[in-house]
Amino acid sequence: MTTKTLTAVLHKEDDMFVAECPEVGTVSQGYTIEDALVNLKEATELYLEEFPMPKIDKVLMTTFEAAVNA
Repeated sequence: MTTKTLTAVLHKEDDMFVAECPEVGTVSQGYTIEDALVNLKEATELYLEEFPMPKIDKVLMTTFEAAVNA
């Protein structure tokens, strides 16, 4: 078994933190950031048992700006 470093993107939704792994597409939540990350790790590991991850050398992550009516 090997380990791989994956990305977690978090945001707050009402009283919960939502965590998403963009490389795999898994999503989970928790009342704290730590809980959300633990739950995301578990969900991702269970997902990858059934659907192995294709080889990805490097992930490119960037940001962009969008006009928003406030």
